[in-house]
Amino acid sequence: MKFNIQHEASASKGRFYVEDNGKTLAEMTYSVAGSDKIIIDHTDVDDSLRGMGVGLKLVETSVAYARENNIKILPLCPFANAQFKKHAEFRDVLV
Repeated sequence: MKFNIQHEASASKGRFYVEDNGKTLAEMTYSVAGSDKIIIDHTDVDDSLRGMGVGLKLVETSVAYARENNIKILPLCPFANAQFKKHAEFRDVLV
């Protein structure tokens, strides 16, 4: 199943999310910490999408965003932190 992960950001916060008919089904939120760092603070995936790898896709999207924008990630969210520990290929963007 293909998920359309969207991104919205303001000067201080942002989120990567999956929406269906105006309802947010999965979301990873972050806070902007200066010009070169974001802090992932929360990940939530609706029960209807559990087990489909959506949470991992959100992490992958945040990693791609960090690489494109030359910023680092501090994963305070327990889920995101666990994914960074499992996937060595993401560690180049860690603070």
